[in-house]
Amino acid sequence: MNVKVVNKYENLLNSLDIDIIKSISGVFSPEELVMQFNNFFYNKMILDITAIKDYQNIQTIQELSVNMDMSKVILLLDDSEIVNSPRYLSGLVSMGVYNFTRTIDSIKFLIDNPNTYKDVAQYHLLNNVMVTDSSDGTTKQTNNNKVMEEEASPQPTVPDIRIIGIKNVTEHAGSTTLTFLLKKQLEKKYNVVAVEVDDNDFIFLNDRTLRHTNHIDLEKFIASNYGAEIILVDLNDNGNIGVCTDVLYLIEPGLIKLNKLIRRDSHAFDKLKGKKIILNRSVLNSSDVADFEYESRSKVYFNIPYLDDKLDNHSVLDELLVKMGFVRLENEGTDKGNKLFSIFK
Repeated sequence: MNVKVVNKYENLLNSLDIDIIKSISGVFSPEELVMQFNNFFYNKMILDITAIKDYQNIQTIQELSVNMDMSKVILLLDDSEIVNSPRYLSGLVSMGVYNFTRTIDSIKFLIDNPNTYKDVAQYHLLNNVMVTDSSDGTTKQTNNNKVMEEEASPQPTVPDIRIIGIKNVTEHAGSTTLTFLLKKQLEKKYNVVAVEVDDNDFIFLNDRTLRHTNHIDLEKFIASNYGAEIILVDLNDNGNIGVCTDVLYLIEPGLIKLNKLIRRDSHAFDKLKGKKIILNRSVLNSSDVADFEYESRSKVYFNIPYLDDKLDNHSVLDELLVKMGFVRLENEGTDKGNKLFSIFK
């Protein structure tokens, strides 16, 4: 079921033929919206932007994005010049707000077909350069009008780059070490950069090519490294997933860590629906993974066993990376005959 927050476009949104479990009308601060829906389970929130107090200030939207799961929000924009400016739209993308539109018809589509970063990358300004995806330099409607049509003046294009975020879901699930190991696998065939956000744990891996930045400067770091084909980002707590083309969500499937996760957030797995869940440092075999998926009502993207971080090659990681589309690694590895669960023979 869905919820609606309406103001100026209340009549328009009332004509929307979707299941609604709760609807509120008026103008609300970010704090009020968080209080209303923080412990309320819903599928999608249809949010009339004019229902947000001081919505033309992008910092207000940022305050909302810090405290709400914006992947569940569909934002109906108004027709104001500020809200439709390239800088405002870029700010939305930076915060992970991908589902925004100016048309009522697009809302129903976005409920079942939510945008990813790739669908809105054309609105993202990195170092004052707009990402475009058309040959004539204009920003155009993509994927059956998934977002909104916005003509823009010609801007230089940026190279095709994959920005892969790695984020712990359970505590200390191994994002730093996995980022390091993925870099070692990828750099055999790709030009890859690895960076951690805020923390400085990379220094203990004795690899001078590993980089560090803070969450405020992450976008600048990415913009300054467009010579790379791949940027791996250890997101830690504050890294913005909105700058990533893909995110791996790490879960260490031990009983204590899973119980801590559920006690901290009983809807944790609901929030992970449709995302790439990686079981890391896992001792689960294929049957155990199936049981995990059934009990958590989730879908595991990949299962990674405990790995020796002193080794230079891990065929299991090649399997993961090939699945993600890094096909140059398809025939890599000295232990090509090994299977993912060979440790359970």
